[in-house]
Amino acid sequence: MGTLKADEVPHHLTASYATGFGEEGRAWIAGLPALAANMLERWELERDGTAGAGEASLVLPVLRPDGTPAVLRLQMPRQETTAALIGLRTWNGNGMVQLLDHDPVSSSMLLERLDGARTLASISDDDVAMRTLAELHARLVAVPAARGLRGLGDIASEMLEQVPQAITKLADRADRRLLRNWASAVAELVGEPGDRMLHWDLHYDNVLAAQREPWIAIDPEPLVGDPGFDLWPALDSRWDDVVAKGDTPRIVRRRFDLHTDVLGLDRARATGWTLGRLLQNSLWDIEDGETRLAPSSVTIADSLLDR
Repeated sequence: MGTLKADEVPHHLTASYATGFGEEGRAWIAGLPALAANMLERWELERDGTAGAGEASLVLPVLRPDGTPAVLRLQMPRQETTAALIGLRTWNGNGMVQLLDHDPVSSSMLLERLDGARTLASISDDDVAMRTLAELHARLVAVPAARGLRGLGDIASEMLEQVPQAITKLADRADRRLLRNWASAVAELVGEPGDRMLHWDLHYDNVLAAQREPWIAIDPEPLVGDPGFDLWPALDSRWDDVVAKGDTPRIVRRRFDLHTDVLGLDRARATGWTLGRLLQNSLWDIEDGETRLAPSSVTIADSLLDR
């Protein structure tokens, strides 16, 4: 069956939990070997590779009793993991990694194993990769939203309440003006937040190659809202490569047009909600101590508005 040793837990996961959750996070990390042993025994799993980790979870490649490859994912129970479980159950493998089993107490998940070494970023032609991402995105938002998820209307309202204080933390007048403009776009849309189930983090690295289908999404952070709010991760995918090509506004607009065409979105509304996503990211950055807007956010906003 194999066990998990404390020194197998990746350092970045340990640091992330200590920074984000303090003593609670350190205690959860300390308990990982026991939790892994419990889940391996409960589901009769054999370890089948090296432990890995994302930003918030430990991942163990395993074999099920019948020899089927799978992945054991361990994460601390919180609102995001509950939402992910709701999403995984609702999508039920339709363009999304399949949930094979889960433990509601510990939030442990047994997932279909995909090709973790091959993401959508491996496709060199950006148009091909972006269209593939958009077609997968269209499938995900076509599934009716489940109950129990946060709604974009509430999130947007909370964002608007935070803007006046956040603006005072920005050092540059131009940045303050931009943040106000993005907030104004959200204020115009907040009364119609949408009713689709969103992934919230669908970018190239969250789409993996698979055998069941060519490409399958992973790591959802579901909420209910307008698909336009879900476009920023796609626009920002492989951003360093976009900048290196030297024609950033054209590439951003091309990506946006591909997505809105495939998803059948109203472009003005999708632009507004994308500005809302930039507003959300900026508010998080300001809360973390930033005093300037992220250059990529400014570039994406300018690219969509200057057409």
